[in-house]
Amino acid sequence: MNGLVLIDKPSGCTSHDVVNRWRKLASTKRVGHLGTLDPMATGLLALLTGPATRLAQYFGNHEKTYVAEITLGMVSDTYDLDGIITQACGPVLCDLPHIERALDAFRGRIQQTPPPVSAKKISGVPAYKLARKHVAVELEPVEVEIYRLQIQSFALPRIEVLVSCSAGTYVRALAHDLGQKVGCGAVLSKLRRIQSGEFTIEQARTLEQFTEIAAAGRLCDAIIPAARLLSHIPEEHFGSSIEAQIRQGRDFRTSPFVVPPGASLVKALSQSGELIAIGELRIPNVYHPVTVL
Repeated sequence: MNGLVLIDKPSGCTSHDVVNRWRKLASTKRVGHLGTLDPMATGLLALLTGPATRLAQYFGNHEKTYVAEITLGMVSDTYDLDGIITQACGPVLCDLPHIERALDAFRGRIQQTPPPVSAKKISGVPAYKLARKHVAVELEPVEVEIYRLQIQSFALPRIEVLVSCSAGTYVRALAHDLGQKVGCGAVLSKLRRIQSGEFTIEQARTLEQFTEIAAAGRLCDAIIPAARLLSHIPEEHFGSSIEAQIRQGRDFRTSPFVVPPGASLVKALSQSGELIAIGELRIPNVYHPVTVL
C-alpha cells in the first residue's frame, strides 16, 4: 500500500470521512490528501497512502478544475447551500451578456477573500470555529489565479461554469463575489472536481467500488505506485549497493546521460522499479536523499 489513490467522493461526507474509510479498507494509518473537498462537493479526491505520504510536499500548487453550479438571487453565511440563507434577493434580472461581462473580473490573477466559514486560520484558530461561535471573522485577501472560467449552461437563476484555478482558490467565494458583482447575490449550489494536476475524474473509483476490490483482495491493484508519481522529476535506477547507500542517507551520483545536468531533484528507483527516495542536487550529478521511502 504505497502510492496514490483516486477516489470519486460522494456528496454529504467530509474529506476526513473518506480518509477514515480508506484507512479501514487498507488497514493503514498512513494516509494524506492532496486538497480537501467541502461536504457538499463531489468528485476527485487524491489520497497518498503508505510511505508515499512523504511525497505530498512535491506536488505543489497544482491546477484544479471544477464544474460548478451557481444559483443567483440569494446569499448564505457559508456562500453555498449548506449554510443559512441570510438574504433572498428576489427575481434575478441578469441576462447572459451581463454575466459574461461580470466574469471577466474574475479571470487571471485576482485577490480573493476566503469565506468566513473556512479552514483559514486566525491566530491559529480555523475561521469556521470562530464563525460557529458567532465571533466576527475578517480574513485577509489572498492572490489566486483563475486560468479558465467558462459558462457551460445558463438557465436562470442557475448557471453552470467550468473553473480551472490554482490551489487555494475557493469556488464558494467565487460564486459569492459574482453575486455581489451583478447585484443580486449568489451561492454555490453544486460543485464537482474533475481534475487535479495530471489526474482526472475518469481515473477515480467510488468508495463502493474500492470496497468490492478490497473484498476480492485486489486493493493494491487500485493504487498508482509511488514510482509512477511526480512524472516531472527525472529518475534513475540503482543497484542494491547504491540503494543501501541511499537508504542510509548518503549522497549518490547520477549519470549525466540519464538525469539532465542541473536537475534540482531526482527520483531514485531500485532495480525492480520501486521508489527509494527523492534526491536533492548538491553538486553537479551528486544528490542527497532528502525524502527516503
